Amino acid sequence: MQVVRNRAMSLASIFSIMAMLLILGVSFVTVVNIGVAMEKAKEGYDTILIHLEDDTAEWQVENIIDTLKGMMEVQEATFLPKDEALEQWKIEWGDYGYLLDTLSKNPLPDGVVVRLSDLEGADNVVNRATNFNGVLEIKYYRDTVEKLMKITSFIQMAAFVIMAFLIIICVVVVSNTIKLTVFARAEEINIMKYIGATNWFIRGPFLVEGIIIGLISAGVSVGAISLIYIKIIELVQSDVSNMFKFRLVPVEFMSNNLIWIFIALGVSIGACGSIISMRRFLDT
Repeated sequence: MQVVRNRAMSLASIFSIMAMLLILGVSFVTVVNIGVAMEKAKEGYDTILIHLEDDTAEWQVENIIDTLKGMMEVQEATFLPKDEALEQWKIEWGDYGYLLDTLSKNPLPDGVVVRLSDLEGADNVVNRATNFNGVLEIKYYRDTVEKLMKITSFIQMAAFVIMAFLIIICVVVVSNTIKLTVFARAEEINIMKYIGATNWFIRGPFLVEGIIIGLISAGVSVGAISLIYIKIIELVQSDVSNMFKFRLVPVEFMSNNLIWIFIALGVSIGACGSIISMRRFLDT
């Protein structure tokens, strides 16, 4: 087997791909957890609170709720009585909630709570709600939501660019490494061509070599990242849960996805590297 015969070059390729896959894995783990954190953060901003004027008739409230429920951007719309809103306010105040008991009367208006099914459609819901009679004001954290969405998009795009760049580097490294092996067997390859061997017959062993190198690199990389991720979860899971109110993605989920992603990447990188390295000899 060529991988064994060319141990030094094969090890160089394996370590090169492993290094790239480890960086890819770290990027993948980071992006997935940041995505989960962002989705958790959005949960606090996926509602629109519509305050109603005191003299709003019951039929007007029902009309507002029914109309909003009919919008595709709305998941749920419910009436929020002022007394219930005050009780929620007390809960939000925590230990200082008792101070609200000193109020002579409830200062809060009745309202309609709208839960969105799609944050990107929030503006449509707000614009529609402003046209209703009896609406006092609309509370929606638009700037915060827009910032969260921009941050999420930026992180995803940056991760995609980094991963694409690393994959290209891996292909170049593998192709150059295998190319050295090809140069060392140039005379043998030329003889095979002269006696009528097809390009794929000649390319086959090198293609298998590239795939094996990719598989070995992928397996070792997944194992290393899984062990590192397990250690990270043991160290920071409780702190993350307490501070940011979300849990890191489970190791099992991450490992199962990384296995298939890395196998696909490792095989593809190894195969592409082999094919590219053989072009000089087989395309002439």
